[in-house]
Amino acid sequence: MDALRPQFWKKYSLAEMTHSEWEALCDGCGLCCLIKLEDDETQEIAYTKVACKLLDCSTGHCSDYQNRMLSVPDCIQLSLEKLQHIRWLPPSCAYRRLNEGQKLPAWHYLNTGSRDNVIKARKSVAGRCVSETDINEDDIEDYIVRWVR
Repeated sequence: MDALRPQFWKKYSLAEMTHSEWEALCDGCGLCCLIKLEDDETQEIAYTKVACKLLDCSTGHCSDYQNRMLSVPDCIQLSLEKLQHIRWLPPSCAYRRLNEGQKLPAWHYLNTGSRDNVIKARKSVAGRCVSETDINEDDIEDYIVRWVR
């Protein structure tokens, strides 16, 4: 794994980052692992609190990150190219923010040194989601949430 350059998120564009730096941008919020619904008429995205079967809902982290694509074929490996087309990343997402020319949130662990701050800032799914294996798929709309901002 490459060493992270000091303050890399402030000094380099997403395209200039190493693989390790790109991966380090993720704050571990787990929001990308929630099932989202799109309104056919308005194209509005609604987040549900239903998480991918691999997400540990108590921690908000993937239980098999390295092999997730094998277990969940529709899991998205975020890349700079895909970032240009994905509309559902939350406003707090480091990838989205940097791509839009914004700074990382003050609570982001790269700014504070603490990975717990994503939970303290209420930006994590930890303790706030249910696994897709525990619900009836027909009831998915009952799980729409408004706390993703």
